[in-house]
This record gives sequence, structure tokens and C-alpha cells, in this order.
Amino acid sequence: MPAPPALRDPANLKGAAYVTLCCAFIAGSTLCAKALGAAREIEVEGLLEQAARLHPLQITFGRFLFGTLALLPFAMWKRPRFDHVPWRLHGARVVSGWLGVSLMFAAVSFMPLADATAISFLNPLFAMILALIFLKEGVGPWRWAAAAIAFAGAAIVTRPGTAAFDPAALLALGAALSIGAELIFIKRLADREPILRILLINNAFAAVIAGVATVFVWQAPSPTQWLLLAGTGAFMVTAQSLNLRGMAIAEASFIAPFFYATLLYAALYDWLFFAEVPAATTALGAACIIAGALILGWRERRAAARA
Repeated sequence: MPAPPALRDPANLKGAAYVTLCCAFIAGSTLCAKALGAAREIEVEGLLEQAARLHPLQITFGRFLFGTLALLPFAMWKRPRFDHVPWRLHGARVVSGWLGVSLMFAAVSFMPLADATAISFLNPLFAMILALIFLKEGVGPWRWAAAAIAFAGAAIVTRPGTAAFDPAALLALGAALSIGAELIFIKRLADREPILRILLINNAFAAVIAGVATVFVWQAPSPTQWLLLAGTGAFMVTAQSLNLRGMAIAEASFIAPFFYATLLYAALYDWLFFAEVPAATTALGAACIIAGALILGWRERRAAARA
């Protein structure tokens, strides 16, 4: 039986490879945040360095600061213009993105990386609900079914009402909600703004907000922590670049499912660096969350095709 046309397209396969690699860097950025948010001994050149945990706000500052620094060479090369910028839209995206990253980094400091990542995949469902409330977008039965499946998966992962419930899951849910709001603003910006300008404004202004917030919790990082802070920003900017490259050359509907490889990388990193093995409930709940998100994406593509 011949392979489907999408699988025979080299551009689609190359785009999927870019997105899969992007997922490794996304999980790597979150891994750095988890390492910074937990007090533990870190081995450096054969010695054990006792590093106190950094506050999530300070980790977020490092993510956006080093993300901005990583973008500066591209900005100097491309020299983007900043006239006729929709600052209100950018501002809303910056605040929601900063809040989402801060809550996510706080969540991974207290719970398994795979669990927090799985819960964060609720963001497209939250985006749908926010669009229904604030943009008055119609939501049909398929979308509600997708939301029900995904939120059932979140309940399986978090197990509310039981002794296994981790309050840090509420931080991950807050992150998914904030990132869902950010998705709405990104979609509106993508139709009118150059990609480099979006990335520059987001990282630079979020770094300013995070810098102000971190003044109240600042503590001097150790050399190892500075390296990890740089990793949070550099890894995320690399991931964004790979994702944009993949989206530019491949069909969006083909590469979208590959983005959920982030969960596999998160589970792998958890096992390698923290000796944490995902529970069976995490795998089952994550499968439901991903299934709901994929159904929602499928319905949105069908709606776009009809339009």
C-alpha cells in the first residue's frame, strides 16, 4: 500500500524533523528551569557546589534576558523597522507570555517535568474557551467534545480530591491558561507583523517586566546557575527558530502532531537527570490531553478550509 502523499513530500518530512528537534530544545529549556528551581548539590569539575534554589521570577528573567541576547545578532543583521507597531496587541502578548512562563517554571520546580508538560498542552483548549468568551467565536459539538476529553486527561494526571494531588498542578494549569491567551494574541500578530519583530518585542519587553519583578527576590546566581539561566533563553530561542523553519516549509496540519514530542523529551530528561519515571496515570492523562488537542486542531483546519 503506497504511503499517503503528505508522507511522500520531502518538505513535510524535513519540516517534521525541524519541529521534533524544536521539541527537544523546548524541553531542554524547561529542564534548565527545573534544575534552577530546586535546591541540590551540583557537580562542577569534580567538586560539589551547593546551589540554593532560584525564585521562578528570577529564572523567567534569565529566560527572556538571554533570549533577547540570542536574537540581537539577527536583529543587527536584518535591522527590522519599528514603525506602525500594534503596541497594545504586543503588550497583551508580552504580559500573558511572561506570566505563562513564570507559572510554568514555578510548576516544574515542584512536580515532575512530564506532568507539568502534559498539563501545559491544555493551552489550545483554553485559547478556544477564551475566544468564545471574549471574541464571541462559535464552538460546535466537536470542539466541546475535544475540550471534555482533554480536561478529563488533565484530571487523570492531577488526580484532584485524592492524596496524590499535587497543588503545583494548579501552577501548571495557570500556565496553560496564560499561554492559551498568548496564542490568541500570537495569531492576530502573525497576520500583520514580521516574525523577527514579534520575537524581539516579546523577549525584550518581557525581560524588562521580569527584571522589575525579580528585584524583590534577587539572589546572586552561582557560575553554574548563570550557565543554566543562559540555557533557558538560548534553548527557547533555538526552539522558536526551528519551529518557524518547520512551519515555513511543511504543511501545518502535517507537522502539528509532532509538537507533542515535547512530552517524550520531558519524560526522558526527567529520567536521565532526576531519576523520575512518569506514572501510568501521566501517560494515560497525557494521551487524552493530546487527543483532545488534535481533535480541536482538526476541526479548526476543517473550518478554515470551508472558509
